Amino acid sequence: MGRGRDWNVDLIPKFLMANGQLVKMLLFTEVTRYLDFKVTEGSFVYKGGKIYKVPSTEAEALASSLMGLFEKRRFRKFLVYVANFDENDPRTFEGIDPKKTAMREVYKKFDLGQDVIDFTGHALALYRTDDYLDQPCCETINRIKLYSESLARYGKSPYLYPLYGLGELPQGFAR
Repeated sequence: MGRGRDWNVDLIPKFLMANGQLVKMLLFTEVTRYLDFKVTEGSFVYKGGKIYKVPSTEAEALASSLMGLFEKRRFRKFLVYVANFDENDPRTFEGIDPKKTAMREVYKKFDLGQDVIDFTGHALALYRTDDYLDQPCCETINRIKLYSESLARYGKSPYLYPLYGLGELPQGFAR
């Protein structure tokens, strides 16, 4: 395993979204001059007794067995909607009121199956429970959008992690 200072185990690890508020703050304050980050190898989901990689490229998505071919087409339309969504521009709503329409209804509009709904809510929007399904869709759409933007930033994963653990964050501010 190497020398003791060559590795670190955080007891409560927290990943940073590559395009999230904390990363933007670190860049703005220039604390990143004192820190090194690593992009994680990818995101994974557990489904049907197996672990699957969350696709991070179009080629991976086409090859993935997480969804069937028709589901992939519907899911792509949903992701295009999410990418174009702007809560300040009603022209992007496509008949959905983001402050009133429940996320369950949005999934129904795009005819997404239960497996895709579970995958989207838990792997992309990062919800722990299904309570979000009956909440207004704006928050969930913004979470999925953050995941997509973070993924686009570095390619294979939306998550960053300080190379020497979370303890580096306060140390960076102290320098």
